[in-house]
Amino acid sequence: MSAVVSNTGLYAKFTGTWGRTAVIGVPMVFLLLVFLLPFLVVFKISLSEMDTVFFRDVLSWSDGVLTLQLKIGNYLSLLDDSLYLQTYLSSIKFAGITTGICLAIAYPFAYFMARSPAETRPALLMLVMLPFWTSFLLRVYAWKMLLADSGVFNNAAMAMGLISEPLKMMNTPFSLVLGMVYTYVPFMILPLYANLVKMDLRLLEAAMDLGATPWQAFWRITVPLSKSGIIAGSMLVFIPCVGEFVIPELLGGPQTLMIGRVLWDEFFSNNDWPMAATVAVVMVLLIIVPLALFNKHQAESASGGHK
Repeated sequence: MSAVVSNTGLYAKFTGTWGRTAVIGVPMVFLLLVFLLPFLVVFKISLSEMDTVFFRDVLSWSDGVLTLQLKIGNYLSLLDDSLYLQTYLSSIKFAGITTGICLAIAYPFAYFMARSPAETRPALLMLVMLPFWTSFLLRVYAWKMLLADSGVFNNAAMAMGLISEPLKMMNTPFSLVLGMVYTYVPFMILPLYANLVKMDLRLLEAAMDLGATPWQAFWRITVPLSKSGIIAGSMLVFIPCVGEFVIPELLGGPQTLMIGRVLWDEFFSNNDWPMAATVAVVMVLLIIVPLALFNKHQAESASGGHK
């Protein structure tokens, strides 16, 4: 009997260990296949030299000698050419502006959804997700028709006598930011809603009992408790905005040059794949390195708070 119990315990321990390993290992393998390996391929191309339409191998074997050849000239060119630096800064600027506007719009809406009756929340969630039912490209093209010099907005404003001539809205920073805010604001609303709807309202009642005004309770309780939703939503908006290509191409203009357009030009116009790969690697590092440092800081703060 004791042997059966012992065997059962060993089996449970083995399956438990295997199960934990699978839960952690499967996502890690997925990330390895869909992110790390493609990134390493791009990184290898950035260090390679292009010979017509082929890339020279960074590793070569000849007469028993293994040679490693890394071309870092493309990375040095990024420092020498101000166009790339300006493009990176422009991309970060527009992504930051878009993230801030999305947060300003999404937080009140998510707060309203979280405080609305439970039976109306599914309908409000459907309204947020409704734009995803149509093509992303069609939605961007619709804004192009609305903002054109002879578009709906200008024609309506002139018909009402508000303006005497069409306003220049297309191919401006305004049209670029408007298109990105419209496209990415749902990505800000959903994490905020998921965070706010789980908040314990008794904390607000306790704050009121202690003499806090509604505004003080909001800033001292609701906002700090929703910090994780704010961070998640900001990351979901900021990261894709930095590398956005379609919206700057269709709605932006020469004043709104972003890194996605530079990548396209290097890949397909200049046919300089090593330089394009270099631009892509630096763009990824600009996003990942601060994010990793922030996550490390958050983990250290959390561990310090538990001690």
